[in-house]
Amino acid sequence: MSLITDLINLDLSDHTDKIIAEYIWIGGSGMDIRSKARTLSGPVVYPHELPKWNYDGSSTGQAPGEDSEVILYPQAIFKDPFRRGENILVMCDCYTPAGEPIPTNKRYKAAQVFGHPDVVAEEPWYGIEQEYTLLQTNVKWPLGWPVGGFPGPQGPYYCSVGADKSFGRDIVDSHYKACLFAGINISGINGEVMPGQWEFQVGPVVGISAGDQLWVARYILERITEIAGVVLSFDPKPIQGDWNGAGAHTNYSTKSMREDGGYDIIKKAIEKLRLRHKEHISSYGEGNERRLTGRHETADIHTFSWGVANRGASIRVGRETEQNGKGYFEDRRPASNMDPYVVTSMIAETTILWKTT
Repeated sequence: MSLITDLINLDLSDHTDKIIAEYIWIGGSGMDIRSKARTLSGPVVYPHELPKWNYDGSSTGQAPGEDSEVILYPQAIFKDPFRRGENILVMCDCYTPAGEPIPTNKRYKAAQVFGHPDVVAEEPWYGIEQEYTLLQTNVKWPLGWPVGGFPGPQGPYYCSVGADKSFGRDIVDSHYKACLFAGINISGINGEVMPGQWEFQVGPVVGISAGDQLWVARYILERITEIAGVVLSFDPKPIQGDWNGAGAHTNYSTKSMREDGGYDIIKKAIEKLRLRHKEHISSYGEGNERRLTGRHETADIHTFSWGVANRGASIRVGRETEQNGKGYFEDRRPASNMDPYVVTSMIAETTILWKTT
């Protein structure tokens, strides 16, 4: 095993100019992250310098067997925290050989929204709070929970320390540092209310990059839990009963909201979100109805609400934003398994581009 570890950590830079690029994409379920590696002749800085690649879409639920080729278009580059050196992670989206985005390519439409001149002018910022649950292998029961049983009630676990309250910190800290190494703008981590559940935050990030960075952060977390022998779950309600679910609260502001008088712009944006509540909910993650019950720091899925410092509302406005008359708001509706390309672009489209009259 020591030899394997030595080989995994082998530094290639003194022996070859070649690098390894790990191409990452989203599979047919919308949540399965796929990747494969290729050798390149030397270091790469920009996505357009990378070659397009292909994969067997019939094996990911994205193409029929008789016409299975799907083309990967490199879109964003990150440093590889696993291979290190000049090696890279490459976030891609997926197209037919004719150059058409395949149906599961949510990035394509998001890029159109974020490329609109009105959206570009508003410089939309996002901060996404990604919650997730660590599960024991085989039994698929939360880390730290007695198999087939339950820990003590919620209360002592949120942002806690101690062997009887905090489970999986080594994984969480490894992920934190790996994201910083990769160049992801990860802004923090914390233990969540349900034991075995954690959160990391990505942001502030502008536009389409929010989706790229969150997907690569998820990929890195999947890789780390793979190494640790722990199962990663993005289920929005992994344990039924009196336990918190898992969300992906999305903090949002535009240039107009961040300037003097921005609070009025925020209130107008929230009204637009109210008018399109059903459309947003339908795109905010699978199984979200199990989480948005009106309990456990959520609003009921069928009712739109907003309030200052209210974590039981659909939209929460921070106390500081109210006091300053400008700032940002938090959409608390997205589930932990949401697609960040869909959620971020939909918020921008509704609040900036959509006209109510």
